[in-house]
Amino acid sequence: MFSFLLTFVRLVKAVALLWHNPEFRNIAILILILVGLGTVFYAVVEGWHWFDALYFTVITLATVGYGDFAPQTVFGKAFTIVYVIIGLGLFVTLVRYVAEGILKDRAEHQRARQSDKKPER
Repeated sequence: MFSFLLTFVRLVKAVALLWHNPEFRNIAILILILVGLGTVFYAVVEGWHWFDALYFTVITLATVGYGDFAPQTVFGKAFTIVYVIIGLGLFVTLVRYVAEGILKDRAEHQRARQSDKKPER
């Protein structure tokens, strides 16, 4: 549990630092818009409850695909194909930024620790 909390804190820290990067912020906003559009689409076209539509949207973008929900209409299936292609590209880009932020933060902490350990001359 401690490991999870530490990882979560690092993730939140990285996102907070990255939020000042306009590219990261734009991609994050695009993903939020995409999740919103997907949720509305599946709720309206497939007739799913809003929470089920949100659940399917997130599971689809994360490429988990439990299989408990699937579009039944041809329009829903066609939308999902395009949605996955666009969403996956944005999602992977966002994850790349977050990973870079975490690695940069870790490297800065290591450099700070090493500079503290150097003997003074």
